[in-house]
Amino acid sequence: MNKGDQRRKLRILACAYACLLESGSPVSGGEAVLGWNLAKQLARFHDVWVLTATSNRQGIEAERQRQLVPNITFHYVDLPGWMHPLLRFPGGVQLYAYFWQIRAYFAARKLHRQVKFDAFHHITFANDWMASYIGALLPIPYLRGPGGGAHRTPEGFLREYSAGARFWERFRSFGQWVLRRDPFFIRSQRRAGVILLCNREAAEAVPKSLRHKVQLFPVNAISAEDLKIISGENGQVNRSEEPVQDQQTPSPRPFEVLYAGKLLGLKGVAMGIRGFALFAQRHRDVRFSLVGDGPERTNLEALIQELGVEDRVHLQKWMPRSELLVVMRAADVFLFPSLRDGGGAVVVEAMAAGKPVICMDLAGPGLHVTDDCGIKVSPQTPDQTIKGIADALDRLYGDRELVARMGKAARRRAEEAYVLDKLGDRLLGIYESVLGVKLKDSVTEIKGATNKS
Repeated sequence: MNKGDQRRKLRILACAYACLLESGSPVSGGEAVLGWNLAKQLARFHDVWVLTATSNRQGIEAERQRQLVPNITFHYVDLPGWMHPLLRFPGGVQLYAYFWQIRAYFAARKLHRQVKFDAFHHITFANDWMASYIGALLPIPYLRGPGGGAHRTPEGFLREYSAGARFWERFRSFGQWVLRRDPFFIRSQRRAGVILLCNREAAEAVPKSLRHKVQLFPVNAISAEDLKIISGENGQVNRSEEPVQDQQTPSPRPFEVLYAGKLLGLKGVAMGIRGFALFAQRHRDVRFSLVGDGPERTNLEALIQELGVEDRVHLQKWMPRSELLVVMRAADVFLFPSLRDGGGAVVVEAMAAGKPVICMDLAGPGLHVTDDCGIKVSPQTPDQTIKGIADALDRLYGDRELVARMGKAARRRAEEAYVLDKLGDRLLGIYESVLGVKLKDSVTEIKGATNKS
């Protein structure tokens, strides 16, 4: 490349209210990981300025002490202290984040005068019903997502929730209906050059006139470091790679089923336990481990006793992610019966661990898991779903060759579709398309790309 052809990086403004969750923060962990990962991926190619909540400062600065994070400048934005109590209530985080977007717009406008950004990317919260004031008002090309939110708990399954949880589910749906009619949301959607969404339900909620902008893009990913941990470079055996046992002889070890995640009604854990108990009536050499914490723990402990499966169903406290990845390798099957999960990070991690996944054919997990790498249960009624879970477990228990084959396909899909750097490369291509830019050439040239208001 000639000295006169030095490539010019783009100047990207990113909004990531949630970014690198620190312990005790009210921001959801999955959103925070998404904000951090995508900001770092953008910084592989460009100079990035990130607007984020002040509550993330301590975690971000600590992480920057541990690892080099080049090409990113963080700007912290906060709301007045009298608004902080909103963060203590269900749904309050989203309301707080909505008002935070207004404050972030004024910070973005001031920064833009100084930097002259080439594009703006709204990363988190990327709920598909929340306005981006920066996207609606800042006169530069705008990209949104990935995000979601349109997925709902099937009506007949609300009985799995407590009375309080049922109220919040209905309030959530009503709030989304209102906010989708927010003029700033409508304007920001119209201005977006691309709308990245993480599941089919979110895509279907976009007005038909805007669906040409939609691309499916996962909110979950794994890193090369994760793959090393999962691959067992510490010498532990990955059970998915053990020789298949002769089906005519008893299994020398229990058949291990694993769940990991929060213990919430919407995660469908009670149905998972009931499905396993039905499956366990047919087989003695089976075990179910549940790793997680949450308000449903006491109810789940009572359910385990009621079903008489205390000797085979075990609740474990949540553990660091690196430890969980190792625990996943020791399982045969990963069961994730969530009724409303836009992403489902643990599903991608289980796939990377080479485990067949049993999940609902809904939202994020329903998109991650294909028929080659797991079994998806179509939830019609709770009783039918419980039986579907039991039948899926029975099918995998009786065919260890299928377990091995699905496990290899799951690992292959995780490596092909969910590795962070590959998603970063894909994001680069999306930027090229939206901005009319040849970013992989030696010279970067913006061809007058603009978004019509």
